[in-house]
Formats: sequence, C-alpha cells, structure tokens
Amino acid sequence: MGLIVLAADKGAPGVTTAATALAAVWPRPVLLAECDPAGGDLAYRLPAADGGVLNPGKGLLTLGATARRGLEPAQIHQHTQKVVGGLDVLVGLTHGEQAAGLTWLWGPLGRSLAAIQDADVIADCGRLGAHPQLDDLMAEADQVVLLTRATLDHVAHLRERLQISKAHGVAVIADPRNYRASIDDVRRIVGPTVQFVYGLAYDPKGAELLRGQWGGRLDRSLLIRTARDLATRLVSHR
Repeated sequence: MGLIVLAADKGAPGVTTAATALAAVWPRPVLLAECDPAGGDLAYRLPAADGGVLNPGKGLLTLGATARRGLEPAQIHQHTQKVVGGLDVLVGLTHGEQAAGLTWLWGPLGRSLAAIQDADVIADCGRLGAHPQLDDLMAEADQVVLLTRATLDHVAHLRERLQISKAHGVAVIADPRNYRASIDDVRRIVGPTVQFVYGLAYDPKGAELLRGQWGGRLDRSLLIRTARDLATRLVSHR
C-alpha cells in the first residue's frame, strides 16, 4: 500500500517513539518496521501480544539471512511479531555491528516493504548520515518524513540534511507549551524545500505509556492525540 520512512539527522530525536505512536493510531492496516542500521530497541520496549517479551532474534536479522537469493514482500510477514494491541512489528537489528554483513539488504528491503499489498509500512530509520546504504531504502518510500526539534542546532542540521536527501515533509517534536509557534517557526525556516511541516507533541509521560498496556491514559495523552492528527495528515498526502 505505501512505505512511510521516519528519520532524523542529529540525535534522532524521538524517531522510534514517533514511529510507534503513529503505528498505534494509523487509520489503516500497518506494519511497523525497525530499519535503523545502528540497531534498535523495540524488542525491549514493547511487550508481546501475549504479555511476554518479543524475540530480539526474529526480525530483520532472520529476514536478511533468508533473503540473499531474493526478497519478496510475502517473505516479510514470516519474520514479524505481534505486540500488545495487535500491531505487527518487524524487529530490527540488536546492534550496529550486524549491519556490516547486510549492506546489500536495504534496497531490496525498501522495494519489498513498498510492495506489501495488505498494509502500509512505517519504517523507523533512526539517524541518517552514518549509513549511506539507507538511501537505497529511502528511494523506495512514498513519503520520507524527517523529525526535528525546534531548537537552533536541530533545525540547522535539518536544513543541511534537506539539501542532500529526498524528503517530503518534516515533523516537529514540539513542546506543548509553544506547540503551534514552534511548528510555524520551523515551517518558515525550511520554506518550500518540503511539501509539509506538521507536529508531534514532546510528551515523555505518553512515551513511557507506550511501553505498557495500550489504552486508557495513553489514548488521552498529548503524544497519541497529536500522533492521530499527524497520521491523518500523512494519509491525506498519499
């Protein structure tokens, strides 16, 4: 259906939290894919659907081991796991050293994720720059959304990144106390270099709730409320 890449430049501010929150409220079937070559931590953040723990060894690493002779979209579901709430997750690498043997994987992975017929894919690509091979995955995306905070250093890095990478939009991790103003400031600074600039609330308490049983207080958190709005806006750009 569609591949949406989330990434950032300096510090990867909240990419995994943003990707998880968006996937939790996405209005269509969705797969959350952890595609950060530096390694991820979804296996340690999210409980499995049965209340147990996810298997950190099943996911991108096992997919890579079986895909050297070719990768088809149907293969991906054989390596996903369900987390609490029923979300399907492709768990990423557990540490960056594993990426050294998978430099060939990112292009075929991007093409297969983009070709999945029964779900959109939200790909958490972490921090850009250290692994140029991620460009091969990003080239297959329907949307590339770069995350930033509304601070001078983060926006400066964002502007540099926008000059050298394919990006359709920006999501500002904004303090709720000056939420609209922060988004407007970033929108003014980046100008017409992207199609859109939206926001997502900086909400540490909401992010912590994502690690537990979903619903209740999480549904009422600023993180989820703004994630729901951001998800609706991203779907409308497809």
